[in-house]
Amino acid sequence: MRVAPVVSLTSDQKALLTKAAKSTSVSVRFSQRSNIVLLAAEGLQDIDIAQRLGVTRQLSARWRKRFIQLGIDGLRKDAPRPGRKKKISTQKIQSIVKKTLEQKPANATHWSTRTMAKAVGISEKAVRRIWKAHGLKPHLSRTFKLSNDKNFAEKLENVVGLYLNPPEHALVLSCDEKSQIQALDRTQPGLPIKKGRAGTMTHDYKRNGTTTLFAALNTLDGTVIGSHMKRHRHQEWLKFLKLIDQKTPAEKELHLIVDNYATHKHPKVRSWLVRHRRFHIHFTPTSASWLNMVERFFRDLTEKRLRRGVFKNVPEVIRSIDGYIEQHNKAPKPFVWTASAKDILEKVTRARAKLDMLQTA
Repeated sequence: MRVAPVVSLTSDQKALLTKAAKSTSVSVRFSQRSNIVLLAAEGLQDIDIAQRLGVTRQLSARWRKRFIQLGIDGLRKDAPRPGRKKKISTQKIQSIVKKTLEQKPANATHWSTRTMAKAVGISEKAVRRIWKAHGLKPHLSRTFKLSNDKNFAEKLENVVGLYLNPPEHALVLSCDEKSQIQALDRTQPGLPIKKGRAGTMTHDYKRNGTTTLFAALNTLDGTVIGSHMKRHRHQEWLKFLKLIDQKTPAEKELHLIVDNYATHKHPKVRSWLVRHRRFHIHFTPTSASWLNMVERFFRDLTEKRLRRGVFKNVPEVIRSIDGYIEQHNKAPKPFVWTASAKDILEKVTRARAKLDMLQTA
């Protein structure tokens, strides 16, 4: 007859296991395992413990052995299970990852789960799991543009410095034009949103004219000065500068962040700025409109008010934009800039190095 290993308990272990065996606040499994060990310590064999507690002999033997090896801590949790054996080898997974990164299908620009599954002879779900585990998303693509401005670093530090450390007794205004805002009317009325169905809108539309929004975002408090004009030449830009001059406190210096659009550098504009010394113009690097905070306001305006809007004429779209700016200015929230010029410059430098490497390869 097989004799089970002897279990001996210290007074502290016995007290703890006895309390756990009677407690209703611990897990049922821990309570049952405590009872098994207590009975084993009394000299009972595994088959006797199994009959008394209504469990199998194998379960009784398992937790007797676990306690002898690991003590009470071994009773608190199950041993890790091996799980189902992998059907796809590590070499196979590595080859799929390499194929995804370095090759393309014969008749497409990128892999899909179906085309990859067919190419390597596994299921589509398996491909999806492998891509997810390795952070691969071949179906997604992002646009980018690296600035070739020779004075990129200098302009970057200048603009970011205004955001992070604005000058005292001055206003920093992020300015730009949002041109060609179309008054679009739909060819058919859409259906409203309802339970279980999204709102609908026809894909085709009627063009009813355009307007250009000139906007200046106060980077300190988030308020916006806006004006609508039919065109965006230097004449309109001068009108907007005069509006800014009227709308801001006369004793404040004004630092305007603008892009490199030729309108902003016109000789007549420069002449006007010479006569108005409180205006200081700071140009963003070429191909770096993302540095201009007002672009974020334009994005929100488009998403929240224009993209799904229906406008029968230009005055309607102007009223809609003016209403949005009015509501925005009632409870403005400044766009907080967090990235330092150094961090941005390092990121751009890395991107340029990778681009140069690809071009020379």
